[in-house]
Amino acid sequence: MEEKQLLATNAIDTEDWKQTPASVKKLVVQLSIQLEQLAQKLQDLQQSNQDLQEKVNRNSRNSHSPPGSDAPQIENKQKTKKFPQKRGGQPGHQGHSRDLYPIEECSSITDHYPSHCAYCGEKLTGFDPNPYRHQIVEIPPIQLEIAEHRRHQLECPHCHTSTRARLPKTVAVSGYGETVVAIVSLLSGRYRYSHRLIVEGMSDLFGVKISLGMVSRLRQEASLALSEIASQAHEYIKSSGQVSADETGFNQGNADGHNQSQHKAWLWVAVTPLITIFQVTLSRSTEAAKSLLGEAFSGIVNSDRYGAYNWLALGQRQLCWAHLAREFTKISERSGLCRQLGRDLLAQQKKLFRLWHRVRDGTISREQFQSLVLPIQQRVKSLLSEGAEYEIGSSEKTLLAKTVRTCRQLLKVEPALWLFVTVEGVEPTNNAAERAIRPAVLWRRTSFGSQSEAGSIFVARMLTVVTSLRSQNRNVLEFMTTAVRASREGTLPPSLLPQPSQSYS
Repeated sequence: MEEKQLLATNAIDTEDWKQTPASVKKLVVQLSIQLEQLAQKLQDLQQSNQDLQEKVNRNSRNSHSPPGSDAPQIENKQKTKKFPQKRGGQPGHQGHSRDLYPIEECSSITDHYPSHCAYCGEKLTGFDPNPYRHQIVEIPPIQLEIAEHRRHQLECPHCHTSTRARLPKTVAVSGYGETVVAIVSLLSGRYRYSHRLIVEGMSDLFGVKISLGMVSRLRQEASLALSEIASQAHEYIKSSGQVSADETGFNQGNADGHNQSQHKAWLWVAVTPLITIFQVTLSRSTEAAKSLLGEAFSGIVNSDRYGAYNWLALGQRQLCWAHLAREFTKISERSGLCRQLGRDLLAQQKKLFRLWHRVRDGTISREQFQSLVLPIQQRVKSLLSEGAEYEIGSSEKTLLAKTVRTCRQLLKVEPALWLFVTVEGVEPTNNAAERAIRPAVLWRRTSFGSQSEAGSIFVARMLTVVTSLRSQNRNVLEFMTTAVRASREGTLPPSLLPQPSQSYS
């Protein structure tokens, strides 16, 4: 069989082959087989080397890797500007100064008048109607309010049974007030303190003695107090017209037996201008996305190309151009046909964003923007079609094959690239969701996730409340204290939903 294949390649003459001794024939066949095997190994090694090079060169510009994972960049002295900018605000930059507290909140006001002229020494008199205000902010020594409840025990004169008085329902069994619960939950859920740091911080800052176990119990109390509040926020998201969504990995242990299979958890986020919700699930599936947004969701979702959102119609989706730019950069850093294709796509992306910045600045109208984007849209589709038509094998794993598959996938969802052009209010990137989820990523890295389902629920609810309140410029500690008080007294909790009468500047 090997001889027939060798003759079929026309590598040797048939007549010469017939006259060749059998031993030489055998050697030639063996060498030919080895040469073919070596050629295949070389091809595999070249492909493996290209894959490794792409992994080595992976950074935040060409992948989903965060900027913090980038390797330190070596400064190129040849590219250094001759006159680099100095640090700090540049000429024309609008400065920012410290905000002054209202006069009504000042505990004392002292007026200072100059006695003599700084130039000629003449004595000065008069009144300045607009003096320069300089405020000193101080925190007075914290004095704890400790209310002692004494439970007396009395003996019955009839049956001689001793009975101890019970605490009223309004008295916390934990022994800590609403503000303490709120501060502990904020130190954990907002500032990402570990349990031990919370114990130390409560002692150092407020003089409150607390145990590690009590930190967990107070966190759980705060989580229960936020249950209805978080549910209302979730319903608000489901009925919203525009939502940015994203997800990231999260670790959830099996301390309570709710993750016996040790599945990887996922933290989902849905963002609107005033309300943001978080949700931890043990799945990254379509069902999890439907749980986040609601199966009957009829608004527009801004997201990446992850398949869990494919149940939405293309008319409801805006794909993130920041992700696309990183994908195009990755293609441009490959060799061969990929390089020019990626560069051409990046050029169109840059043109698009230059126009988009002008729309946001108000230098061009929405109608002008739509007209100017049309040739860019056509060019991008043409380039994607060109890349999708390159010939590759069905199971090929070369970088060219990866490029072709990317182009084919983008062509399937191409209408979802341009929704922001026609629908006002839709952003071309998913940066809002990525910014919202960043604190959760930092929390995951420092705490390694949660140890139980209850811990994951606390994480989701605290992130929901804190992120939404900050969007509305509302006081987080005051809200948390009110929520815990309402839970203890059995009254209606405060609403996280934006109030029409409130200003959210």
